Amino acid sequence: MENRNQKAQFASIVGIVANLILAILKGIVGVVGNSKALIADAFHSASDVVSSIAVLVGIRAAQKPPDPEHPYGHGKAENIATLIVAILLIVVGVEILTDAVTALFENEYTRPSTIALYVIIFSIIVKEVLFQYKKRLGDRLNSPALVADAWHHRSDAISSFVALVGIGLSLLGSQFGIPFLYYFDPLAGAIIALLVMWMGFKIGKDAVSVTLETVLDDGRTKKFELTTMEISGVERLDMLLARTHGSYVIIDVKISVDPHITVDEGHAIAARVKEKLVDKHAEVQDVYVHVNPYH
Repeated sequence: MENRNQKAQFASIVGIVANLILAILKGIVGVVGNSKALIADAFHSASDVVSSIAVLVGIRAAQKPPDPEHPYGHGKAENIATLIVAILLIVVGVEILTDAVTALFENEYTRPSTIALYVIIFSIIVKEVLFQYKKRLGDRLNSPALVADAWHHRSDAISSFVALVGIGLSLLGSQFGIPFLYYFDPLAGAIIALLVMWMGFKIGKDAVSVTLETVLDDGRTKKFELTTMEISGVERLDMLLARTHGSYVIIDVKISVDPHITVDEGHAIAARVKEKLVDKHAEVQDVYVHVNPYH
């Protein structure tokens, strides 16, 4: 568990540093190079910095052990961090969209600089590398916050590609005197805003689902049921509910045992069920077993 948290924290720190550099670079070049799309993309990268910090805080909070006030642990801290990321994306998206739409109705057109293209291409490469790194690590470590942050990088790569198209078409319009192509730069900024808002909604929806402790469907709990029935002494599986609690799973299970055995023997069977589920399934953090008499 400690190694998992160290890897997740390191990935978050890498994201923070990379996003900070990209946000500053794109912001400066966007202002100097007169590109609305690049400025919008800079705000997106800046939101990545804030979201990565939120994820890092969430991951550190999630590793705290259970206490009397939080007997199930602090796993949901990661999902709270994920929800913060989603809200930030939506807020930033609204701001970018407002600025881009305003620019579309301006009478004067300012040609973006060619250097903006090189910065965008560099950004796309960096963000895609960060996405692949965090997505694979998040899946391996079963970290919802890390996976959410990875998709944030992918959304930034997509928005950078849109900015690349917008800036490129604007430059072509200026070069060959095609007026309607001039406005593809602010139009790209508006499209980026919509992408940012959509990604925020999607990530937020998933985070809320986990926070509300939605139980896993039958397809995902079948393996837990089979493991439970393998235990000697379990006569019948009466109920098994598995719910997500951040990056791990908590199981509530009811089993039936021989009604003529002693309480101590029934307790031993329940202990074996818990031990087997935790040992065999890495995502299972805790198991609560209720013993019924089998009739």
